[in-house]
Amino acid sequence: MDHSTPSVHLGPIVIDLTILSMSLLTVLLAFGFIFWASRKMTLKPVGKQNVLEYAYEFVYGVAKGNLGETYARKYLLFLFSLFMFLLIGNNIGLVTKLESGSGENLWMSPTANMMFDFGLSLIVTVVCHVEGVRQRGFKAYLKGFVTPAYMTPMNIIEEFANFLSLALRLYGNIFAGEVLIGLLVQLSQAHVLWQPISFLLTVLWIAFSVFVSCLQAYVFTMLTSLYLGNKVNGHGH
Repeated sequence: MDHSTPSVHLGPIVIDLTILSMSLLTVLLAFGFIFWASRKMTLKPVGKQNVLEYAYEFVYGVAKGNLGETYARKYLLFLFSLFMFLLIGNNIGLVTKLESGSGENLWMSPTANMMFDFGLSLIVTVVCHVEGVRQRGFKAYLKGFVTPAYMTPMNIIEEFANFLSLALRLYGNIFAGEVLIGLLVQLSQAHVLWQPISFLLTVLWIAFSVFVSCLQAYVFTMLTSLYLGNKVNGHGH
C-alpha cells in the first residue's frame, strides 16, 4: 500500500502537505464543533450542549484522578483541547480515501503518521517537565529526579520509554486501521464478486476502528494527565 504524500522542501526541512492540511482541518473541525455547541447555552443542557458538557466533564474526571482537583482545573483546557484534537484527528482518516492521479495520498489521519505522533509526544513531554519545574521550582524538581542517585539512570530510561510508548501506541493503532481499510478497498477493486464481502468487512472494520480511535484518544489524554500529575505533584520518582 503506497503511503507517499505530496511534500515541499525548505532546505533540509521536508513539509508533508497532506499531514499539514489534515492537521489544520482537524483543528478547524474541533474549534468549529466547540464554537457551535457552546452557542446559546442554557442551565439545563440539551442536544449539542449536552454532548460538549459530557466530553468536558469526562476529561475533567480523567484529569482529577491523576492531577487532583486543583491542578485538574488548572490544566483542564490543555487536556480537553488535546482530547478533542485526538478524537477528531484519529477518526478523520476513516471518512474517505483520496489519492492524486499519481497515487499520492491526499487524505489520512494526521496521527497515522509516525513523525507527527513523535512530535505530539514531544510536546506533551516538554509541557510536563516545564510545568513540573514551574510548579515545584527547579531545585525541588531536580532533587526529586536524581534522588536517590542510583535511581537516576532508571528515571532517565523511564522518561524516554514514556515518550516512545506514548507516540508508538497511538501510531500503531491508527496506522494499522487505515492500512487495512486501504487493503479492503483494493480487494473490492480486484473483482466484482469480492465487492459485497469487501463492503461488509469495511463497514465492520470502520466501526471497530472508530472504537479504537476513540479509545486511543482517551488513553493518550489519560497518560498525559498521569505524567503531568507525577511532575507537578512530585510523584513517580
